[in-house]
Formats: sequence, structure tokens, C-alpha cells
Amino acid sequence: MGRRYRQLSLDERIEIARLHAAGLSDRAIAAAIGRDHTTIGRERRRNSQRTKVWDGGYAPARAHALAARRRRWDGRFKLVRQPDLREIVRKGLAMGHSPEQIAGRLARDAGRTVISHESIYRYVYHRSAQKDHWHRLLPRAKFRRGRYARRGGSPASFIQHRIPLSERPAEADRRDQPGHWEADYMLFARYGHNILVLHERQTRFTILDKPPHRKAALTASRIAAHLRAIPRDMRRTISFDNGTEFAEHYRLHDRLGVATFFCDVRSPWQKGGVENTIGRLRRVLPRKTDLDTITHRQLRAYAERLNNTPQKMPRLPDTRRGIHRSLKRCTSNVNPHSRLRGNDGKKKQRGVTAHPNYRPARFLFTPSATSVPMHPESRYSPAANSPSFVASSNATKGANPAPNSHARSDTRADPV
Repeated sequence: MGRRYRQLSLDERIEIARLHAAGLSDRAIAAAIGRDHTTIGRERRRNSQRTKVWDGGYAPARAHALAARRRRWDGRFKLVRQPDLREIVRKGLAMGHSPEQIAGRLARDAGRTVISHESIYRYVYHRSAQKDHWHRLLPRAKFRRGRYARRGGSPASFIQHRIPLSERPAEADRRDQPGHWEADYMLFARYGHNILVLHERQTRFTILDKPPHRKAALTASRIAAHLRAIPRDMRRTISFDNGTEFAEHYRLHDRLGVATFFCDVRSPWQKGGVENTIGRLRRVLPRKTDLDTITHRQLRAYAERLNNTPQKMPRLPDTRRGIHRSLKRCTSNVNPHSRLRGNDGKKKQRGVTAHPNYRPARFLFTPSATSVPMHPESRYSPAANSPSFVASSNATKGANPAPNSHARSDTRADPV
């Protein structure tokens, strides 16, 4: 049977402070009060450290109060000790934000680090181990941490004019310059169901499209249709993985002057921006989703929700704006009055959007549908009246619309 252990009392702590002030060693103090010398050393080290409000040194009354507080706390998890913070984190997870987004937003608002994303992850998986299933609130709802690699062949050798990602400009790697894009497909359980995702590296701006299939010619045509409507300095490069659906990438360079690059074999993490975006989309569009029930209007609402989610973007004064200031086309995050909705800071659009024949651009940044129903399998719903991106500068200036800017959103694509 092991030894019985007693917590130090206030009287013993007072005696420790008196004997230590008299110059006795830890062993001598331990012999005087009938304790082990390691207990004396640990007690003084633990309660003598300098803090922001304490100049250091051992004070018996303070040491006794600290010990009592430690016994009340669960020292492993900050979220156990602070119920208010735990509720804020829980609500953020329920809204679809990742632990890193929550930690970053709290730090930005408080001006200091409130909690780290790693602390949130540890608490979440601790609660899941206790059958509380907090992991279901995580973006990918994984019941355990870690990743599992898959090995297989690669069609990289069949892609003509393939340029490796290592030759991409350094500005794209550092995210110092807008106009560097990443593209990939988001696949679903049903054959032929996929969503084309375009992601801009610096601004994190995302465009979604729903082509009928993934053949290379149609993929190149759809990407070109999206990028053609964007200013030239906002479409410099685009990066892909080694899927055969991107085999006709050279059309983008021939027609639009966009340089194309490819990740190394079995290294999709090299285009991590679009991979992360697809993972966030899985919250509202799980793999078993039937895309036949998802309209283009709903897809635009999903894209707008992504573009207005707070992200870890140090270049922006406020991440909730969702797009870099260089585009100069983003509205405020504040919900405006109904008379002012649609104003992008330059000119009101009431005269444009009220026209009975007006239809938003097929591929550009369209006004959101504030009451779009989400997929029935989803755990989330879009926030009403969120800020929107303007369809085109021509529409705001009253000029003639660009070709196909008012075309119907169907499965047809413009030729490259």
C-alpha cells in the first residue's frame, strides 16, 4: 500500500517561509516540519515565480490561495476553467468556423492571444473521448487526428507542356501579389457530380462552378470563361494538380496569357488554398450530396459565404471583408439599410437590379440570395443579407454589359 499524502496547510506554508528567510536549506526545513525535501522545493518553485502582477518571492498566504485555486481547476484544459470562453468557442464551431479561425478572431478582438487553436483541438478530442462528440462540430468532423497517405500512379507524364510548381514566381509563393489562382474539382459520391473551385491565393477569393462533366476541353473552357471577365492584373498564374481534367491547360496561356503550373506528383498540399476551401465546402455540401438539387443560385450563395468567413489573413485590416483591397469591389460587413443594399461604395445599383430583364453575371461575383435554402444534409445555413460582390464594373457605371454577362446559367460554356 502506498504512502498517504496530505496537502500542505497554511500553517506549514508560514513555517516554510519563516525557516527559508532564516537561511535554512530545503532539507532542513523538511526535517523541521516532517515533510520530504522535494515537497519543499516544489512548493517554493511553483509559488515564487515572477508574474505580471507579482514581483516574485514566496508568500505563504498567496501560495495557499494559488494551491486552493489549482485544486478547483482542471489544469489540462483552459476551456474547462473558463465556461464563458468555452461557450464562445462552441458557438464558433457550430457556425462552421475552424479552431484556427476562432483563435485568430479572439486574438484580433482582444489584442492578445486568448486561446490557441491547439488548445481548442485538444479539448474537442478530450470531450469526444468522453462520448460528448464535440468532434462533430469540427470542419471535417474527423473522430481522430492525423492524415493517411495513399499511394498510386500519376498521369503527370501524359500532360503536355507541363511546368512544375517550383518554377512559379516567388510572389505567388509568398502571396505578395494578387492574381495567382489555384483550381481543383470537388467530387461527390454520384458519378459525374463535381464542382469546379477557383481560389485566389492572396485574397482567398473563391469562385464556384458546376460543369456537367470533368473532361479537359470543358474544364479549360469554364476556367477561361471565369478568368476572362477578371482584370488582366488579377489573372497572372493558375496552379493545378496532375489530374487529366487539366490536360488542356495550355489553352489558358494561348488565349488569356495565364501561366499554368502543376504540383509535384502526389503533392496536392502544394496548392493548399483550394484544398482548404474544398474542405470548408464539405460542411455544407457533404460527399453524398445530390448536385441535381443544387441550383446555380445556391452555389453562388455558398461561394459568397466562403468569401465572407473570417480567415487568418494578416494583410487585411479586417478579415471579415473577405477580399483584398486591390479589387476595390467589396462591400462592408455591416448589414446596410434596405435602400442602400447593393452599393459597393461607388454608385448605387437600384436602377440596375430593379430592371425586370436584369440578370446577374453568369460567372462573376453576383449579389447573394439572402433566403436560399441549404441542402437538407447540411448543418448550417447562410447568413441573411451578407455582403456581396458586384457583378461587373460595367453594370455599376451603366455601360453596355460585357458579352455573355447576362447569359443564363446553364451547362453550356463559352469556347476558349
